[in-house]
Parts: sequence; structure tokens; C-alpha cells
Amino acid sequence: MSRLATPPRRTGILVVQPLRRKQCAECRGGPLSLLVLEEGAPRCLDCADLGHLVFLPRGDTALTRRAREESALSAVVVRFNRRRARYERQGVLVEEEALTRAEVRCLADAEARRRRRSRDARRRAAADVRFTDAFTAEIRRLFPGCPVERAQGIAAHASVRGSGRVGRSAAGRALSEGAVVSAVVASVRHLDTPYDQLLMSGVSRHEARRRIAAAVETMLGGWRATEAEAG
Repeated sequence: MSRLATPPRRTGILVVQPLRRKQCAECRGGPLSLLVLEEGAPRCLDCADLGHLVFLPRGDTALTRRAREESALSAVVVRFNRRRARYERQGVLVEEEALTRAEVRCLADAEARRRRRSRDARRRAAADVRFTDAFTAEIRRLFPGCPVERAQGIAAHASVRGSGRVGRSAAGRALSEGAVVSAVVASVRHLDTPYDQLLMSGVSRHEARRRIAAAVETMLGGWRATEAEAG
């Protein structure tokens, strides 16, 4: 029988996934997919009194931790990595009932996390509505002649969470006048002038802005007038 590399010393029971075909030194069964080294000789899990345990692969840290907590008897499973010349952890062996209890605990946590995410999403949505309303009100204060629906559309577009638009900048969140005006100007530029067509025809951004600057200022000037003046 070929010699088996000796795993490192660890606290607790260590089980090995052999790289070569091995037989149990006690019952002669094999080849073994998992074995325990006792005095340098391989033993199958049944002969090592571990045959009733089930294998839990690595990957879910919370499930592994809880399964070991729930299990009166457990073992760490390792395999030798020739390239790195070291044993690496593959998972654990735990009692089946312990794994079931651990899965129930993790599912309960997952449900709690789902509910917390749902609550957080609702809070963010409510905060977004409040912020968009405040942004709309500030647009209407600076540009009283801007139609309400248009102001709402500008505010909603500028304040989309995670968009990186001006409404989500520090200045935008503070409802600074510069940020609000920038949002309105951008809307007018794209929706009320041939700016986009100029860009698509190859005109540079700076030149396109220069060409439509007068049209933008004319519309902003009309919106700066009060509703009474606009009428």
C-alpha cells in the first residue's frame, strides 16, 4: 500500500479525501473516498465510528458553523493539494439531524434578512418620494412658470437612486440652487432643443452647447417668470 501523506495536527477529528486508491487497514474495504488515519494506517469511516455522519461541503460558512454547533460529533474533511504542497479544507462531517437543525436556523435567518431588506426597500422608496417632492418644489420655486408635470419629471429623472445624476450629488441632496438649475438646464437641453441631433451628427459637445445656449436661456427665462406673468 502506498504511503499516505500525514495531515497536519489539528484539534478535533480529521478526515482525509485520499488522492490514491486506499483500502481500510481494518476491514480491508475500499477504495475509500474518505478515511481516517489511525497510527499512520487508513481506516474507513465505519471502522472509525464516523459512518453515521454526513458530508457538508465548504462554501456556506454560517451553515457549517451552525451544523458543527448542533452536532455532538463532527470532523473536518481535508484533501492534499500537490501543487501547493498542503492540505486544504473541503468541508465537514456532521450528524444528519444536526445538519437539518442548522438548515432550519439558516432558513429562519434568511427569511429575517428578506423581511429586513423589504422594510429597508420600503423606507428607501418613501425617502425617495419625499426627496423627489422636495426637488420638484425647489424647481417650482426657482422656475414658477415651469409646468408642474414637467417639474415632477425633471425631479424624478435627476433624483434616481444610484444614477449618479445631479440630484444624487451632495449638492443635489442639499437642494442647492446650482444643482437644481443644472437639472432643469439638462432637461431643456435634451428635450427642447436639437442638442442630441447635433451630437449625433458629429458636432462636439461644447460646440453643440454653444449653438443651443440661446434657446435654453429663452425657455428658462420664460419659466423664471411667475405663472401670472406667463399668462
